[in-house]
Amino acid sequence: MSEQSGPSPELSERSELPIERGFPIERVNELAEREGRAKMYYRPIYTMHKWWARRLGCVFRSISLYSLLDDPDAIDVFEPGDNGETLASWNSDDSTELDIASILERVDMADPESLWELYPKDVRVEDKKVLDPFMGGGTSLVEASRFGAEVVGNDLNPVAWFVTKKELEAGQTNVNQLEAAFEKVKAEVAEEVTQYYRTPCPNGDHDADVMYNFWVKELDCVSCGHTVPLFKDYRVAKGRYENDDKYNVLCPDCGAVTLVDDWQSESLCDCCGHGFVPKNGNVSRGGKYNCPDCGQKYAITDAIQEQGPPDLRLYAVEYYCDHCESTGGERSEYKGYKRVEEADIELLNEAIEEWESSGDLHKYVPDEKIPEGAITASSELAGNDVFDHGYEYWTDMHNERQLLSIAKIMRSIEDVDPSLRDYLLLALTDSLMFQNMFCIYNQPANKVEGVFRMNSFVPTSETIENNVWGASAGRGTFSNSVEKVLNGVEYGSSPTERFIEDGETQETGKFAQPIGEEFSLHQGDMRNLDFEDEFDAVITDPPYYDNIIYSEVSDYFYVWQKILLEDEYPGFGHDQTPRTESIVTNPYLDKTVEDFETEIGQAFAVIRRALKDDGVLAFTYHHSDSESWGELLASLCANGFEVTATYPISADSNKFITGEAVSFDIAVVARPIDDTDPASWNSLRRDIYRTARRTRKQLEENRDLSRGDIGVMEMGACFREYSKHHGKVQRDGEIMSAKEVVQEIYGIIQEASDIGVEDVFIDLLDTPNPSFDDVNKLCRGTNATPEDLKETHLYNQDEGFELGTWDNEKRQAYIQERVNGDGGEHLSNLDKLQFLRYRYEKGQAVQNYVEKWDVDDDLRELAGRLADVTGDDTYTRVLGDRDITSYGE
Repeated sequence: MSEQSGPSPELSERSELPIERGFPIERVNELAEREGRAKMYYRPIYTMHKWWARRLGCVFRSISLYSLLDDPDAIDVFEPGDNGETLASWNSDDSTELDIASILERVDMADPESLWELYPKDVRVEDKKVLDPFMGGGTSLVEASRFGAEVVGNDLNPVAWFVTKKELEAGQTNVNQLEAAFEKVKAEVAEEVTQYYRTPCPNGDHDADVMYNFWVKELDCVSCGHTVPLFKDYRVAKGRYENDDKYNVLCPDCGAVTLVDDWQSESLCDCCGHGFVPKNGNVSRGGKYNCPDCGQKYAITDAIQEQGPPDLRLYAVEYYCDHCESTGGERSEYKGYKRVEEADIELLNEAIEEWESSGDLHKYVPDEKIPEGAITASSELAGNDVFDHGYEYWTDMHNERQLLSIAKIMRSIEDVDPSLRDYLLLALTDSLMFQNMFCIYNQPANKVEGVFRMNSFVPTSETIENNVWGASAGRGTFSNSVEKVLNGVEYGSSPTERFIEDGETQETGKFAQPIGEEFSLHQGDMRNLDFEDEFDAVITDPPYYDNIIYSEVSDYFYVWQKILLEDEYPGFGHDQTPRTESIVTNPYLDKTVEDFETEIGQAFAVIRRALKDDGVLAFTYHHSDSESWGELLASLCANGFEVTATYPISADSNKFITGEAVSFDIAVVARPIDDTDPASWNSLRRDIYRTARRTRKQLEENRDLSRGDIGVMEMGACFREYSKHHGKVQRDGEIMSAKEVVQEIYGIIQEASDIGVEDVFIDLLDTPNPSFDDVNKLCRGTNATPEDLKETHLYNQDEGFELGTWDNEKRQAYIQERVNGDGGEHLSNLDKLQFLRYRYEKGQAVQNYVEKWDVDDDLRELAGRLADVTGDDTYTRVLGDRDITSYGE
């Protein structure tokens, strides 16, 4: 049993899982930091399609590793890249046999890393079944399936269901067949699409590929009628290659793209000589335009309501010329920016004409209106009302050339074998993030940014049209997305793992265990799941009450996917994804925090029913403050769980210890519990304080953790103590709520982190044969010094080392002098308790002192700690039992 805390009595026979005894957050966070910057290299399967707030694969792999491994006889370990042969020895020299039982047993709070040695190994577990009822992008299921577990998933959102389905099928999909299917589509439509993304090369009599077309919205001034281009400023892009210290800007007079030294200062156009300051555009903060002709300032959305949607004007191009590159030209010659020419406008008009005359293609684009909601319409979640900007249908987010190109690809994909078609559709809809007129150009980084850069729909006055199929360079094209899908499918059949060794990232050989060998998925409200006593683990990332409203943002993908999937899969037959069943606050639907608390409680009840009695619930949680902790703890405990551990999994937890309302991510571990035991708050508070102190001491001595990380783990240990008594904790005759307890625990942890003289003295009492060396050791990292303890006579070395216990002559003389001198005003709680203990021993009255000192929770708690560490319950009895406290009167 770990030193963190013991289990509830009726579950004492249940084996404690590694994740309850310890978790290597240092290793997980170190790896997560690197994976977060390079997801497509670490786990390309998760970059096949966008999903929001997706947890990193290394986090869920670690949670699975520490949650699923419990029986040494049901675990096999294989060396990646070793042809699926069982790992017969731990060291390469075959000198040490692999002892799984020992590895599991050695995991504890002080040193959880024995099991981490298996992280980069191909580990298999027998007869494990895992559920994720909120699977989202499927990370938990993919990672659990890599251990050979049977995985079952559910999500209300059909887009999440589809994305996860394709991830889990990747391990059984032939990547060569998928690549051949793409080549077939390429042969059919690539030329038809790319013909509309060509531009005259500025370096010769030939065409270059268009990477990005630059557009600006225009309105007529309400005062003078002058056409106002809605430029915030006239930057096009940062200079590149030999000109990376300059900026490409647009001349507002002649429309040329010119290179300047400083876009914020007076500049001259190289083409026409016009002088202007590029930073001075026509759009000001607050969403108003400034007419350059008459000076009128007017709200853009008001003008749109009066005039209708603004016009769009193509004004610049970023090109890539394969011909110039092949002849050895400089990079600044074959890749750069230029003004729009007549040929560019003619090509655009041809695409518009073909789109308008090709009625058969229109069935391959959505015809649904954009639903009103908390993100699409202005609310407290998003101040961007797309309707105020003239958008009504989903197709309004695209121009005609984009719609024509996407429809042609969609039509070609439709004829592919369904198992392969779905992957090409996945690639196409993922690329749609960058194939719309909500994209912007990141000028300092010289790249396009997609529609979901802010997890909402943000209308912009300057926008970028991407090359739908793709050129030799560029981001977010269909070809790029297909490449990501191919990489994900290849990874699915033979995944690898990355780990850190001696500070360097290493990659394993290929695992023989493919992803998704045994899985089933459900689409719908998880509260309708009817599993009972079936799962060994529920590993999930449940909704947080004010999280992203996935239903609204995922509609953007859904309306395109349903074109091909409507008759194939349930869930794709509606105009939008489900709304009202979502467990999340939604101001547009009047779903409140109270609704969320009720609904998440219903969800935990379903999870409790689905779990085996010895199963585990492990989930990540986005924490912000003690109020949300209270809601979570109350929901878990009310539905038959005890919290057995919590671990920080992000770097934002450092402020936790200060009590600030900060946001960071936490892994929560909980186990089923049948009943709880009554407890008084006074006794429970002592247990919680003792647990917090013990946990902190253990972690500080053995782990390299921040104060915030330690605080989070202390919180889990304290929750464990409370969970055993939920609903039966009494204070002053009243039952305390979980929220009240959490507030108290917050204070206890902050007190426990502020280690002072009394804490060090109690630790000395708990130390066998204490010495001055122990005083020095225990004072390190605290607010106490050896001098503090010496001055208060809590130890002395006059005749060898002695602790200043209640019966120590010098200690008691020090206390008596203070009592007699100032009436107790400057007595510490430890002084008071040792004074009372001394008087009781001498048969002297104590009751008058107890009444005079106004005994509070802090004094009672210290009395309990002294009683616990010394085995002498007189410390607590003198504060509360009249028969004792009246002794001698």
